Amino acid sequence: MPSNDARNLAQAAVPTAAVGVLAAVVSAIVAGGEGAIGAVVATVLVTLFMGIGLYVLQRTAKSAPQLFMMMGLMLYAAQLLLMVVFMAAFKNTTLFNPRAFALVLVIATLTWIAAQTRAHMKAKILYVEPDKTGQPS
Repeated sequence: MPSNDARNLAQAAVPTAAVGVLAAVVSAIVAGGEGAIGAVVATVLVTLFMGIGLYVLQRTAKSAPQLFMMMGLMLYAAQLLLMVVFMAAFKNTTLFNPRAFALVLVIATLTWIAAQTRAHMKAKILYVEPDKTGQPS
């Protein structure tokens, strides 16, 4: 993964992990051990799904830039659908607190999207590749 791609991933994953840790502490205080487990599972799930999506989107942008926008929309829809399916599958679980899980899932997803947006806005991405020889064409 080129350094710019790794930087974008880190700039989205680190704030999400920080929010996940904070949410796990708050969930542990409010809902006990099950709340903390739900917060951790939600944070890991968001980081995994969104990280894979970012990787796939960056690969698509390099190999087929004409599909970039369509792939981005499809990926976000698929990620949200997978998260809803995961929530529905574990709705009545006793392993973790479903309310803490759902709340942290939403908060972590919004954090990831905000951090990824910020990282993209701050990135110095050239619109035109400069000529390697330095001579105007």
